[in-house]
Amino acid sequence: MAFKLNGNPLAVDVPFTVGDINYPANWLRLSTADEKTALGITEVADDPTYDGRFYNGDGSAKTLTDTNEVDGNGDPVLDENGDQVVTLGVKSVLKAKEKAMAGGLLAPYDWYVVRKAEKSTAIPSTISTFRDGVRTACNTRETEIDACADTAALVTLYSNKDDGTPNMTQYPVNP
Repeated sequence: MAFKLNGNPLAVDVPFTVGDINYPANWLRLSTADEKTALGITEVADDPTYDGRFYNGDGSAKTLTDTNEVDGNGDPVLDENGDQVVTLGVKSVLKAKEKAMAGGLLAPYDWYVVRKAEKSTAIPSTISTFRDGVRTACNTRETEIDACADTAALVTLYSNKDDGTPNMTQYPVNP
């Protein structure tokens, strides 16, 4: 909860002064509601917070799909190469993050692939199975993202079920 004194925000854990009296930083935490009211301190609800992956700061949903940028006249905005400027939507951003996650999971085992190419040394089956599982999970997760029709569906996808298990397909565990 937030507090206000004479309509001005009053920070918790910061000392403050009312009239000639200085109050310590912990006073708001230790005082009763009646004591706060007697000084003219009101309690107000905290501003809502929104998951920045899906919502703007004002709570409005971010655009799910990519947007071709246009200027004030409706003409396409072009970059220095003459290509259309595109603002990525939530789905594209999330899928790029999935690709990066998969790449990070695969990277520690890339040396097996290089060794196989250079020396024809077999890749252990546990490593091959893991790497295949990562690629499959990444593709499935991207499909799950694309299947979401609206922001609420994406929020649900990135949430957990009542039993605590994730709604989204999970990556395999490192071998």
